[in-house]
Amino acid sequence: MGETKNINLRSKLDVIIAFGVIGIVLMIIIPLPPAVLDILLVLNITFSIVILLITMFTTEVLQFSIFPTLLLITTLFRLGLNISSTRLILKDANAGSVIEAFGSFVTGDNYIVGIIIFLIIIIIQFIVITSGAGRVSEVSARFTLDAMPGKQMSIDADLNAGLIDELTARQRRKNLQAEADFYGAMDGASKFVKGDAIAGIIITIINIIGGIIIGIVMLNMDAKKSMEIFTTLTIGDGLVSQIPALLISTASGILVTRAGSDENLGNLLGKQLTAFPKVIAIASAVLFLMAFTGLPAVPFLVLSVASGVSSYLLFKDEKEKMEIQMESQQAEITEIERKEPENVSTLIAVEPMEIEIGYGLIPLADEGTGGDLLQRIASVRRQCAIEMGIVVQPIRIRDNLQLKNNQYVIKIRGTDIASSELMPNMLLCMDPTGENSELPGIKTIEPTFGLPAVWINKDQREEAEIKGLTVVDPTTVMVTHLTETIKLHSYELLGRQETKLIIETTKEKYSAVVEELIPDLMTLGEVQKVLQNLLREKISIKDMVTILESLADNSRNTKDVELLTEYVRFSLGRSICSSFIDEDRSITVTTVHPDLENHISNNIQKSLQGSYAVIDPETTQRIFENIKSVVDSVYYNNNQPVILVSPKIRPAFRKLIEMVFPHIAVISLNEIPNDIEIKTEGVVTV
Repeated sequence: MGETKNINLRSKLDVIIAFGVIGIVLMIIIPLPPAVLDILLVLNITFSIVILLITMFTTEVLQFSIFPTLLLITTLFRLGLNISSTRLILKDANAGSVIEAFGSFVTGDNYIVGIIIFLIIIIIQFIVITSGAGRVSEVSARFTLDAMPGKQMSIDADLNAGLIDELTARQRRKNLQAEADFYGAMDGASKFVKGDAIAGIIITIINIIGGIIIGIVMLNMDAKKSMEIFTTLTIGDGLVSQIPALLISTASGILVTRAGSDENLGNLLGKQLTAFPKVIAIASAVLFLMAFTGLPAVPFLVLSVASGVSSYLLFKDEKEKMEIQMESQQAEITEIERKEPENVSTLIAVEPMEIEIGYGLIPLADEGTGGDLLQRIASVRRQCAIEMGIVVQPIRIRDNLQLKNNQYVIKIRGTDIASSELMPNMLLCMDPTGENSELPGIKTIEPTFGLPAVWINKDQREEAEIKGLTVVDPTTVMVTHLTETIKLHSYELLGRQETKLIIETTKEKYSAVVEELIPDLMTLGEVQKVLQNLLREKISIKDMVTILESLADNSRNTKDVELLTEYVRFSLGRSICSSFIDEDRSITVTTVHPDLENHISNNIQKSLQGSYAVIDPETTQRIFENIKSVVDSVYYNNNQPVILVSPKIRPAFRKLIEMVFPHIAVISLNEIPNDIEIKTEGVVTV
């Protein structure tokens, strides 16, 4: 029942607040009894304290976005109270017990001191806090508006990269606009506070001068008694209104000067002030020395002791935290060891891809020592996504004491695929011209492309670059080797999960083609096999829309994965040929003699793994020798050999030569666009 009442009260808060704002306006017109004025003055002080505390416990400005409007309402409320109290002071020389108590407490027997204290409070609020908060609001509003385009572009970039969804992006844009509106409103609302301070000074002068005149002329008081009563009441009235104004001005300053953080002001202030116990210990020593320089010794000694004790306690707390952390880590290790029989299943998991490094290469992966291997590997995954269209799962790096000190091994699903050795404190130097420019160093073979190279000292870099040699650091050598290994074995890394992720990403924008194809026409596994066939021949699958549309068009007529792959290749023809086309819009190829094509065509056999050319070993060997002879004698664009065959034998011919010539591209006539000129520079015969 209590919860229901609470909900009903909150549902009527808008009506209560509306009546409250109307009441503030009416309060300016309707006289208030002193007892009611006392309650409203205490309410004003309470409300200002609550506002100040809220600003100290917020972690971002949008949690108190109503503050600019609240600033206007509280300013209007204070002015209404000022008018009501002024009316009572000048009319009856009695403004209630709260104002009288504040005035008597501050002035005592000396009115001049009371007036000075009151003026100091107004000056502090007007010149220091209000002016500073207004300036910060103005600058924050300007910087927030200037930064909005960049922040909006950042949100769009995160959305396009798939880091956030549409709902999150919409909420971030809304928060960004709300933050800009907040600082703009604060810039204007701060002017109300400044005007309130000026009004407070004017009202005080009117109350004192007007009160003394009214007391003498209308209330038949003598000058001394009139000054005593009206000065006390005026100062009390000013303090009762200006203390809440000071609190709210301080709250305004706190709110607009807060830096971005996930913690409130108290936690943040406590953590940062006590983050360096050594600083507090040094301050204690400085205070101790200053106590013996002729300055009053007692205050400096007291604060020196207090600072010293604080630093000691902070040092002790840090030590205890470290001990607790070590005990916690040890407890976790013990718990893991205790539960080892239950967690054996995690030991049989196989990583899609991992790199094992020897002890000497650990600094390359240690960010604490400047190693950037982890960041470079992350960029490799992005590069593979951009160039090949594949999603490479996170690559794990392990240290393996069984490897040589400077050795690394690249593994795919637990199997060694490639390995090499690096010199972590040296540079690898290669000669791209092939002139074998000699430099003193350790001769080796570059692991990615098998080029002769030499490890040189870092101070030889300038000499090598002057000679036109290519110089790379050890991390670049490993990352390049990793990149080429991923491209070469990308079809092995494309599993069902990766295929599903790629298709779901495509479905976000092109749902029609995905829903038509999967699962009615093809299964996820069949699409995966087509994509693997493309990647096996280093064809990018980035254009998933074209691939899926081609499959949707042709999978109604056939379920043969190999034939569907050929249909997709035909749709991707322009993309496939793009890397082979020279500046004259022509493609240089080697063709296959018609007799050899007929011979291969007549000996093709189909199996579950695709088409194979069943040719005797002697003929096969002569074909390989002739391919090598022709390819070596022809200059191809970008040095990428291309053999052009008929569509009928392309899959079988590719399988025939791929073990011996994995880097030769085999394309069919269907894959070359009509606007591309074909230059035949050689013919493969038997």
